[in-house]
Amino acid sequence: MKSMPSSEQKDTSRYGPPPQYPIESVDNALRLLLLFETRPSVRLTDASKYLSVASSTAHRLLGMLLYRGFVRQNPQTKAYEPGQALSSIAVAIRRHVDIGTLIRPAMEQLFEATGETVHFAELEGSNAHFLEAIESQRAVRVASRRGATLPANCTATGKAMLSLLTMDQLHALYPQEKLPGLTKSSITYRTDLERALDLIRDTGYATSREESEDGVMSVAVPVVSPDGKCYGINVSVPAHRMAEQLRSELGAMLQATAREIQSLLV
Repeated sequence: MKSMPSSEQKDTSRYGPPPQYPIESVDNALRLLLLFETRPSVRLTDASKYLSVASSTAHRLLGMLLYRGFVRQNPQTKAYEPGQALSSIAVAIRRHVDIGTLIRPAMEQLFEATGETVHFAELEGSNAHFLEAIESQRAVRVASRRGATLPANCTATGKAMLSLLTMDQLHALYPQEKLPGLTKSSITYRTDLERALDLIRDTGYATSREESEDGVMSVAVPVVSPDGKCYGINVSVPAHRMAEQLRSELGAMLQATAREIQSLLV
């Protein structure tokens, strides 16, 4: 076992204290992988120069990374690029990260821009299950629904998520024409819901006009993960503050937020 190379003193990609028994070959292999944070490919000469080692040593290190799938060699340029093993690890980590933690910054930005209550939900069968919320601090506000489960046809977020479904999928969820309702404004017939979903697909966002609770109006947009899971994000506003211009502005803001969240769900 050898001590850390002098080039380590210039290495800014350290995340903890130096190990008591460093293994130079392992450290060099890991440092090569960290190069892919800032560049799409690494040539043998780049690796040799970066590690301050002979080309033969760099070649052996890259050969082991190639063997384990952490890099692949471009047949045209002969440069080394990130391999399938790195991609698989990145995807697996993203899957295990709590989605609430992942989307929280986007929700906070939306909250700061609107000052109104923001919700994030997932589609569970024919219901909208509210996973996260940031409640408005205004004196008159919409309360958090975090943890609540409501009929999807009665909420803006639920309808936004339902708009992602095909007609066959929708009919499988709602085999009967009559639907559950929460207020006198709720959509309680499947044909009316189908018309509402067509409008959502045209405008890009869903609305609720006191359909889940008297005095509450919402605007929502859908988000779909790569594995097909349906999510939705909304802004909920007391009815007396909602106007057509605000509704349109919230729709545009939510669409931008949804695109940001979509890019995180890889």
